[in-house]
Amino acid sequence: MTQAYPLAWPSGWPRTAATARRAARYHVSMARARDDLLDELRRLGAAYPVLSTDIPVRRDGLPYASAREPDDPGAAVYFMLQGAQHVIACDTWQRVKDNLRAIGLALAALRQLERTGASGLLERAFSGFQALPAPAPEPDWRSVLQMGNDLNDPPAVLLARAERHFRLLAQDAHPDRGGETGAFEGLVRARDAARRELGGPI
Repeated sequence: MTQAYPLAWPSGWPRTAATARRAARYHVSMARARDDLLDELRRLGAAYPVLSTDIPVRRDGLPYASAREPDDPGAAVYFMLQGAQHVIACDTWQRVKDNLRAIGLALAALRQLERTGASGLLERAFSGFQALPAPAPEPDWRSVLQMGNDLNDPPAVLLARAERHFRLLAQDAHPDRGGETGAFEGLVRARDAARRELGGPI
């Protein structure tokens, strides 16, 4: 599934800016927020839950109820439901326990759909919470810019060669010359990666 500590924020979920987070009005303890969330998952029929936060975990993998509040209050819960991995995350509130509480209440609201007999609506709701795979890593700039095997020159020499290769490849890849936008953007990212590594201007 995923790690409980440190926080494994799900790919594709936007983060709330620290300045936009608010104080919640939930009046529950960390232990209550955590345990109620797990109870909601059990009632839903979810399996293998993982509560992921920046709070260190106990031996059973659950976050300590008495730990110091971390700098990042975000929380994510990963679980299996009907053979697929799902995730719900929240970082709207200033404390981890409040974000866990918000997730628990969201699960309770979704379970209400099940109790009404509208199982089709529940399935549609949860299809939006399927965990996305992590994005593929960027290919190495050396291969994108076709640098070859001779990479033992000083950084300034390598950077000059990378810039030259970029200009040559970009001529054919540029959309204005019939190239594909994705290919051209990949060349730009590779050139920027070479500049970062070799000390050039970004």
